[in-house]
Amino acid sequence: MIEDILKIKDPTTAIIELDEYLNRKSNYGEKINSLSDPEKVVLFIENLEREINNGGFNQFYFNSSGNYANETYESLIKIGAIQTAKIVLKANNEWPNSNVTKNWSDRQDLLLKIESKSETTWNECDQEFYEYNDDIVTLLFEYVKENKNAFY
Repeated sequence: MIEDILKIKDPTTAIIELDEYLNRKSNYGEKINSLSDPEKVVLFIENLEREINNGGFNQFYFNSSGNYANETYESLIKIGAIQTAKIVLKANNEWPNSNVTKNWSDRQDLLLKIESKSETTWNECDQEFYEYNDDIVTLLFEYVKENKNAFY
C-alpha cells in the first residue's frame, strides 16, 4: 500500500489516499493502537486539518479528534511544522492547566464552560492556521517517505 501511495506524483493526493487508508485501518480512530507511531502522526495531523477547515478549533475539540489534541501538537513538531504547532499549543493553552482532556464526554462538558472565554483566541488560531505558514502536505509527505517502513 505505502509503495503505491509514494508513487503518486501529487503529494496532496498521496496524503489524502494515505489518510483514507489509515482511517479505515484504525476504524476511524476507534482502534488507534492498531497504527504505528508514524501512522498516528499522519492521522492526527490530517484530523486537525479536516476539523479546522470545517469548523475551527471549537469543532476540533468538540469532536473525537480532540482526544489527541496534545499528540497533534507533538506530531506537528515531529514533521517540522513548527508554526502550526505553535498555533495548536496556543489553542490548547486555553484549556485548564493547558491540558485537553482525552475523555470525549468530559471534554465536551468542559468546552461548554470555557468556550465563551476561549472563543476569541480560538478564532485567532483559526485565522493563523488558514495562513498555512507551514507546508503541511509536503512536510507530511517527506515524513512518510522517511518512515515508510512503519506504514503497513
